Amino acid sequence: MGLLQELSTKYKRLSIVGMAKNAGKTTALNYLIEEAMDEGLILGITSTGRDGESTDLVTGTEKPRVFLDTDTIVSVPEQLYELAEAGLEIMRMTQYSTSLGRLMICRVADSGYVQIAGPVITAEHKKLCGEMLDMGAELILIDGAVDRKSIASPDTSDAIILSTGAVLSRNMKKVVEETVHIARTYRLPCLENGQIKSLINEEKENDRIMLIENGQSRKLDLKTGLGAGRYLDQEITENTEAVYIPGAFTKSVIEEIHPAKRKAVTFILKDPTKIFLDAVSWQQMVKKGLTVKVLKNIEIAAITVNPYAPAGYGFDRHALLDAVGQALPAIPVIDVML
Repeated sequence: MGLLQELSTKYKRLSIVGMAKNAGKTTALNYLIEEAMDEGLILGITSTGRDGESTDLVTGTEKPRVFLDTDTIVSVPEQLYELAEAGLEIMRMTQYSTSLGRLMICRVADSGYVQIAGPVITAEHKKLCGEMLDMGAELILIDGAVDRKSIASPDTSDAIILSTGAVLSRNMKKVVEETVHIARTYRLPCLENGQIKSLINEEKENDRIMLIENGQSRKLDLKTGLGAGRYLDQEITENTEAVYIPGAFTKSVIEEIHPAKRKAVTFILKDPTKIFLDAVSWQQMVKKGLTVKVLKNIEIAAITVNPYAPAGYGFDRHALLDAVGQALPAIPVIDVML
């Protein structure tokens, strides 16, 4: 059984998340599409932006194109429909708007290359995936064409495939370190069921920083800790058990809270995509007693590695594969370039 066939027994929606541009995300997508063709698996393909063009619209570098087999269900906006080299049968004209026109759900009638796009809004993406599954797709692959933080959200898909590679750094140890950091933060422990979780969930919007003290919640007039670390430090008292932060969780926020206070409380985030700390800073904070939990974490179904960077350098492919695999033994790691 191939990787995709195995994943399709566990998940219905998989997001492909690149840790950086040119980390091999589109190559990973093509690898999975080829596996689906071999296995006879009907895919639904969509994106959080635009993908499949031959040249990167930002960097001007060449990109792998996306080839789709017959019966694949794909989302295509009006302006990209005529650019498709595949034969596309329009199944449904949706109400989802994009910068390239309204989105259409199409079935591939004749295989060929297709430029794909999809809605950026998470709620619309969930509805679109549901429609594709209703039309016969057995597994939805979501190409993370906007940024890894938004597409990795657990509200978007059941799990992610994380694409990493040499583009992150000329130092292979640094590449492994950053990959492990993302994988570990994405799999942070979820907040246990109990009084604290109940108090957070009682708030319908959960859009303000909240302090849990003596079995009660106290909301601050802050949506994020950005620029408010000192104020937050003043508000945390010896009675504070936990601090819920719905927005960005950054190094500057944490550094402005007294070390004794940040060690005494548990910081709770909506999900791990709110964390904006590099690997070294995160490790230093954890060693000093930082405790972070999330309402929802992110399941990583697999990691793909790309040993080459567009700048012309690369690593020994087996060395990179082994290093990431040894650091994260519980997650399947594959070299899609091999």
